[in-house]
Amino acid sequence: MDAFEQFYEQYSSLVFHIALKMMNDRMEAEDICHDVFLEAFRKVDQFDSKRGSCEAWLAVKTRSRCLDRMRRQKRTISEDSLQEMPAIFDAATPEERVIRRLDEEHLYEAIQQIPKTQRDTLIGFYYESQTQQQIAQKMNYPLGTVKSLIRYGIQNIRKHWNGSPLGSASKEGRKHE
Repeated sequence: MDAFEQFYEQYSSLVFHIALKMMNDRMEAEDICHDVFLEAFRKVDQFDSKRGSCEAWLAVKTRSRCLDRMRRQKRTISEDSLQEMPAIFDAATPEERVIRRLDEEHLYEAIQQIPKTQRDTLIGFYYESQTQQQIAQKMNYPLGTVKSLIRYGIQNIRKHWNGSPLGSASKEGRKHE
């Protein structure tokens, strides 16, 4: 058995388990597992034992592949599933729909209150499904700066959310559900 086969035998169950837990689909998990090991084989020079264990490196790669796959799936919603969406929303009670709508409006308001660079990174990451690397290239910022902008943006939205009466009322309503 060559080194890569031994490597695969040792870590494939870890990678597969993470992918299966995230994707909740055996075939997707197998596909992601395959992708992760191909990437690990091609980019073995990216592994740095000073930064963490091999297990952690593979776990991060697996999580990243799963998130990429989920974003891609979100973007490819067919017209049929869009037509099914109102039926899903009709299943919610009128009160739940009102609370959801208020939350969406409150989130939009909170996003408008944060600095433009934080807003742009959050919108790129969460709504346009761009990777942090893509955002960094687009904005011509270092990757670490983009990561910080996302983190600070989330913190600022959370402060706005928790500091407003609507955010507090929305949380109170959820406690009683």
